[in-house]
Amino acid sequence: MYPPYKITNKSISLIADISKLLGKLEGLISIVPTPQLRKQNKIKTIYGTLSIEGNTLSIEQITAIIENKRVMGPKKDILEVNNAIKAYEDLAKYSSSSLDSLCKAHKTFMQDLIDNAGLVRSSNVGILKGSKVSHVAPQPKMLPKLLKNLFDYLKSNKDEHPLIKSSVFHYEFEFIHPFLDGNGRLGRFWQTLILYKYNPVFQYIPIESIIKENQQAYYLALEQSDKQGESTKFIEFMLAIIHNSLSRYYSEFKPEPVSIEQRVSKAKEHFKNKMFSRKSYIDLFKNISTATASRDLKYCADKKLVEKLGDKRLTSYRFK
Repeated sequence: MYPPYKITNKSISLIADISKLLGKLEGLISIVPTPQLRKQNKIKTIYGTLSIEGNTLSIEQITAIIENKRVMGPKKDILEVNNAIKAYEDLAKYSSSSLDSLCKAHKTFMQDLIDNAGLVRSSNVGILKGSKVSHVAPQPKMLPKLLKNLFDYLKSNKDEHPLIKSSVFHYEFEFIHPFLDGNGRLGRFWQTLILYKYNPVFQYIPIESIIKENQQAYYLALEQSDKQGESTKFIEFMLAIIHNSLSRYYSEFKPEPVSIEQRVSKAKEHFKNKMFSRKSYIDLFKNISTATASRDLKYCADKKLVEKLGDKRLTSYRFK
């Protein structure tokens, strides 16, 4: 199997926990955070992914750059931040299954930082850890086939969970190391892109900042997967990071309680004049109980907002 990996019980459990959190968020009237929280998370994302690569600018300096204020600091570091801001602003414009799109994103990240931004490397590279080479990337002649296989995996494995696919891609991309520089930030960005295509809430989740907090464990997971010749350990690590990121987001988001009127209004907009069941209603609001759904539908019936067909568990409803 390419790429090689296993789905462990730990991974399955983490996917279930992540799905529960996403369900809670999807059950809300809106999952869009306040402008202030969006801005804070954008800053955390850019700070996290660039500081892993050695960028020296602080949270305060990156905030000032986003606010178009003048910042004193290394020219290269300021340019890295401006490039990253542009890349993340354009997140929705990239196609996660396109190599051309990946190269365009690399060009945005590395514009004016290296001569061959957006071009796959034509020379050998190794990754240093201190003074030692920790990873020798595949030779340039192997890159076209490796990249084709990786993107074919994204396109063809329809049944694989996007949480798994995004983590597999992240690891394999770092292993292939297709560009002379900028592979780390681009690998993290592309995982965020794959997750965003799976669920738009991920555009607001600063996963990169949680990776930064666990930077040594991040490198260790990459090394362990290198030694084992498969991305299993890295998948487990990234799923834990995603769960941690979502948990923090949900607690920071502090969603207000949704009233019965708000739920009914959303349901009416969703179902329009189609028949629906209590189960369909619960599926729309994943974080409500069966009892709450029954109360909501009784409220609709009492207010003559819906017509009912059938009885008990077989009852169907339609908004008037």
